[in-house]
Amino acid sequence: MHILVVEDEAKIAAFVQQGLEETGYHVTVARDGEAGLLEAQFNNYDLVILDVMLPKLDGIAVARKLRAARKATPILMLTARDSEKDKILGLDVGADDYLTKPFSFGEFLARVRALLRRDTLTRASVMQVGDLEVDTAARRVRRGGQDVELSAREYALLEYLVHHAGQVVTRDLLAENVWSDTDVESNVIDVYIRYLRQKIDAPFGTPLLHTVRGLGYTLRSP
Repeated sequence: MHILVVEDEAKIAAFVQQGLEETGYHVTVARDGEAGLLEAQFNNYDLVILDVMLPKLDGIAVARKLRAARKATPILMLTARDSEKDKILGLDVGADDYLTKPFSFGEFLARVRALLRRDTLTRASVMQVGDLEVDTAARRVRRGGQDVELSAREYALLEYLVHHAGQVVTRDLLAENVWSDTDVESNVIDVYIRYLRQKIDAPFGTPLLHTVRGLGYTLRSP
C-alpha cells in the first residue's frame, strides 16, 4: 500500500512517515499543497493524508481539486481546527475522514486501516486513464467510447499497467507479473508493448503509453 502524506510540519511528517513505514506501508511525503496536489493527481496512491493548513495551497483546496478531477483516492484530513464547522467543510469538499491534532498514533492507524479497507471493498471494477477505460470484471477495454479488442496477453499487460498508472514499470516487473517468467526475453516484452500501442494509442492520436528510456514504461493521462 502506497500512502501520500501532505504535511508541512517537519516533526509531524517524520512521525507519521516513520510510524506508517514501520507498520509496513510505503510512504511519500509532500511539504506543501501544490506539491501534494501534483503527486496525488499524477501518481496512484491508496490513501492521501492531508493537512488543512498548508503553504501555497491549503488542504481544503487540494481536496476540492482532486475531487473535481474525479480522483477517488481516500483522503484523511489532519488539522488543529476542531470546530464542527471546519469538520463539515472538510468532509463536504471530499475528505473521507477527519482527525484533529494532537492525536494518538493508535487512533490514527485505526482510521488509516478503516479507509484502506473501505476503499478495497468499494473500488470500482472500471479503471480509467485519460479516455481509456478498463473494466476488469468484464475484461473490456474502451478508448474514446470505442471498444478495443486485445489478445489475452495484451489485456494482461494493459491491466497491469493500468493498476500502476503514473508509475514507471520495469521490464523485470512485467516479466514477473504478466508473463510469470523472469527469464522472458526483453524483446518479447517490447513486441507486446508495440502491439498495445498500435491498439490503444495509434488510432486515437494522443499517446498514453510511454517509454522511459533506461527504466521501462509508464501509462499516464495526457
